[in-house]
Amino acid sequence: MDASTTREQIVEAADRLFYEQGFEATSFADLAAAVGLSRGNFYYHFKTKDEILAAVISLRLENTRAMLDAWEAESSAPADRIRSFIRILVTNRAKIMAFGCPVGTLSSELAKLDHLARDDAAKLFALFRDWLTGQFIALGREDDAEALALHVLMRSQGVASLATAFRDEAFVDREIEDMDRWLDAQLPGSRTEIH
Repeated sequence: MDASTTREQIVEAADRLFYEQGFEATSFADLAAAVGLSRGNFYYHFKTKDEILAAVISLRLENTRAMLDAWEAESSAPADRIRSFIRILVTNRAKIMAFGCPVGTLSSELAKLDHLARDDAAKLFALFRDWLTGQFIALGREDDAEALALHVLMRSQGVASLATAFRDEAFVDREIEDMDRWLDAQLPGSRTEIH
């Protein structure tokens, strides 16, 4: 196995372990064991856990951009693309109920640690905010597009947090249905348009 493949495996394992166990609770030994490397070989690829964290955040940004691009390609309707975002809660329901939102949990943990990478982790939320803002602009809601985007982002984070706390699939389904109704009310020309 070449060095770049090993490095990719380390970053993917770190991404999973940081999500499931938390950044601080994940040790070099955990990471080395996850990819079957000795600690000495592991240090060849990454000298510090912060280097791994930076690579994980970069991977998450790359994967998120790819997902957003795929949603853009799948539908020309901005409301359908926003629904794709809302449905992340269903697509990832089992993981969210077990571990929370991967973006929210990492951002919260790094903020509590006052870690230097907290602003880098927040770029994931900014990416979603900016993309959702663009979708609401495409819907014709230029004046309040960012506020609407932040509402969807905030609501999805709240649902993810409560889904983790209660582990209630029916709650997630009800909230997604409610978010769909809310989105319908935001469509220009809707008589129930909510600001």
